[in-house]
Amino acid sequence: MNELWSYLLPPASDLFYRRNDPYDQRLGEIVRPGVAAYDAAQVVILGCPQDIGVRRNGGRPGAAQGPTAIRRWLYRLGIAGLTDITICDLGDVSTEGDLETVHDRLRRLAARIIADEKLLISLGGGNDISFPDIAALASVALSPILAINIDAHYDVRADQPANSGTPYRQLIEGGFIDPHRYWVFGVQPFANAPAYTEYLRERGATIVELSTARHYGVADTMRTMLATSDAASIGWGFDVDVVQAAEAPGVSAPNPLGMHGDELVALAALAGAEPRTRLIEFSELNPQYDLDDRTARLAAVAIWHALVAFAAHRRSRS
Repeated sequence: MNELWSYLLPPASDLFYRRNDPYDQRLGEIVRPGVAAYDAAQVVILGCPQDIGVRRNGGRPGAAQGPTAIRRWLYRLGIAGLTDITICDLGDVSTEGDLETVHDRLRRLAARIIADEKLLISLGGGNDISFPDIAALASVALSPILAINIDAHYDVRADQPANSGTPYRQLIEGGFIDPHRYWVFGVQPFANAPAYTEYLRERGATIVELSTARHYGVADTMRTMLATSDAASIGWGFDVDVVQAAEAPGVSAPNPLGMHGDELVALAALAGAEPRTRLIEFSELNPQYDLDDRTARLAAVAIWHALVAFAAHRRSRS
């Protein structure tokens, strides 16, 4: 365990916002930073501040600043509904070395956190973190595993070396997930090549276009799908570029016709409330292109709703 902790860089103290008002506490005042808080925590936040995979994929750099931007706004939010869970922020995975080295560190840390039966909130960074995150889930959690990618893109590109567009192909080809239990939700046809549509359909993956989900209601569609799933453990990947650029301009690949912010938040709440959820990941936030921090604020609010839903579910079981 000590070796694992050596991969961590502590979270910056100035991110933990404080009003110093006992009647108006904020998350920054109750989230406990560092390794010392780990054992008592039910929820663990872990950042991976790198955009190596985005650069390899030809995307615009800047997602390396994503975890810091999310924390800055998450820790300003209120604590209603969150006072009976303990949240630890372990800080960030060291990003020294190449992408594969960083992925190995993240995978080992994520596996330890999930094996210890804590909810992992993973902050990117590029969407390539889905490979080590879900691989970690598959290695330690109860099977079968369901991987849900909330994204405009499939992320099954055949590129070499691996990048932010390849993680779910790596997971499928590496045998970490059964493609029948890979759901990509919120897809935009104009953002994906037909060859990759065929790749997923041949393997039995579930593709849900945003237009289809909206026809039935985004949250209702996901709720119905979850009710029919035989998964024992679920990992959720939220790529923020699933949201339309008007509401989420600060991403690696802006989306002109994406999901609305309230739809993203509703899905995040479902993730938090779902008792089989072991991992919730947010990626591709790029603060360099954000406007008034609206994308970072949206990601923070989505995570807040996931945490509140998680806490409510825990209360309902006690």
